[in-house]
Amino acid sequence: MATEILMPALSPTMTEGKLARWLKKEGDAVNSGDVLAEIETDKATMEVEAIEEGILGRILIQEGAEGVAVNTPIAILVEEGEAVPDNIDTPKNVASAEPAPVPQPVASAPVAAQAAPAQRADKPVGRVVASPLARRIARQKNIDLAAIQGTGPNGRIVKRDVEAALNKAPSAGQVASALSASGGSSAVPHTTMRKVIARRLSESKATIPHFYVSIDVELDALLALRAQLNAMSPAEGADAFKLSVNDMLIKASAVALKQVPEVNASYTEEAMILHEDADISVAVSLDDGLITPIVKQADRKSLKDISQEAKDLIARARAGKLKPEEFQGGTFSISNMGMYGVKDFAAIVNPPQAAILAIAAGKKQAVVKGNELAIATVMTVTLSVDHRVVDGAAAARWLSAFRTAVESPLSLVL
Repeated sequence: MATEILMPALSPTMTEGKLARWLKKEGDAVNSGDVLAEIETDKATMEVEAIEEGILGRILIQEGAEGVAVNTPIAILVEEGEAVPDNIDTPKNVASAEPAPVPQPVASAPVAAQAAPAQRADKPVGRVVASPLARRIARQKNIDLAAIQGTGPNGRIVKRDVEAALNKAPSAGQVASALSASGGSSAVPHTTMRKVIARRLSESKATIPHFYVSIDVELDALLALRAQLNAMSPAEGADAFKLSVNDMLIKASAVALKQVPEVNASYTEEAMILHEDADISVAVSLDDGLITPIVKQADRKSLKDISQEAKDLIARARAGKLKPEEFQGGTFSISNMGMYGVKDFAAIVNPPQAAILAIAAGKKQAVVKGNELAIATVMTVTLSVDHRVVDGAAAARWLSAFRTAVESPLSLVL
């Protein structure tokens, strides 16, 4: 009996994905557990395994197809000797894998892409008012509602406003032509991950009232303890470890969350959700974006356990091998750009979390201790906070607890 293989939902937020690559071809035998294809989701490229056995009778969605909705038939599995039914149709409304041709530049042609109209100076500043349908269409088409002038009651943005903005938007061909005409530029199509990053971070900045608190932290005691602990590690074997500064900062963040639990929270319209466990999401840079694997229950784990788990998660994140539960969720995030030598920066809150810590480089500088000058290794950290959840005083207490954990690091091993 012929069986449809459906586009799976590989994460709680996934509604569609890109069929990146088939690992089986038509006519191949399929056993339960075989990897059939790779699907590019909003977070990673993941493998799809077969649940049943049979023969891959027909591939309905070709490699490279984008916008394949969850539960769309992507292939037909048949039994040995069984023919594929004739009434099987290829699903429609799936973006073709063929890239749009890029027009050749014409030196005398005027630039077709026009800048978006400037926002009216008299437009009130605040929350964008739009109908649910308008919001859904704008989200699907990557349209910024803040740039649209509403024509509904009291300036409300409605469906016709979004459709009008779509009609005015320059086409991909126009943009490519304009870029080429300016010389040496090219248009790179967005990956699914990049589209989702753009949408989620835009929503975060537009809907979450951010505020930022910074503090300087001395690292010398932590660096000394790290060197002592690493010297105790076996040279090789399962018990060998090598702690990084980031491993210790993960633990310090978890310790601070337990001391100031108001920061370990999420906002909902009905209630504030306070989390018992300190699940730390760690920002990891990828070639086409970033992902945040989670060190769960970091407050309960040793530094060695955190180090080994973080290294494994980061390696599998960069190989696209994480499971959804390993990067979906988390209660607090850290983003460390200290290895790039940055002085300080502010990160964007990763909803539904209430805060994210931006970690800059540690540098030797003069500090005053008592009445004396001394040299210390100092780093600046900045806490970005959702003001709906966390007030300024709580954010300051959390940073104070974090600094204490770093500057008196024995608490991380007790």
